[in-house]
Amino acid sequence: MNFTYPKNERLKSKNTIGLLFSKGKSVSKYPLRLVYTANEENADEKIKIGVSVSKKYFKKAVDRNYFKRVLRETYRLNKHILLDNVKENYSIMFFYQTKDRLSYAEINTKTIQLFEKFLEAVNKPKDSESKIEL
Repeated sequence: MNFTYPKNERLKSKNTIGLLFSKGKSVSKYPLRLVYTANEENADEKIKIGVSVSKKYFKKAVDRNYFKRVLRETYRLNKHILLDNVKENYSIMFFYQTKDRLSYAEINTKTIQLFEKFLEAVNKPKDSESKIEL
C-alpha cells in the first residue's frame, strides 16, 4: 500500500470547496467531522481531501497547524480504508471541531471510526426503505 499524500490528492479548488459547504453531506465522530460530496471532475484521483481546524478553538496558528498535520498524517496512514471500499470519486473536507487537545493515538482511532462510518453512509443502498410484500 502506498502511504503517501501527494499534491493531486489535496483539495485546492475553491469551487469544489464551496460545493462541499453548500451541498455536501456530513458524517461525525466526536471531535472529527467529514463533509463529502460525489465528484465527477477529479477523474485522476478517487479521493481529494482537505483539512481544517477552527480558529474559534485554537487562536494561535501554531496550534492549528499542529492539528492539521495530525489530521493529514492520520488520513495518510488510513486512506487505504477509503480507497479499497469506495466506488465513486469523492471530495472530502476533514475538520477537527473541539478545543480539547486529544493525543495522536486518540485522533487516529477516531479517524478510523469516522472513515468506517463514512463508508457505511456512502455504500448503503439507495432504496433503504424495507418493502413488505403481501
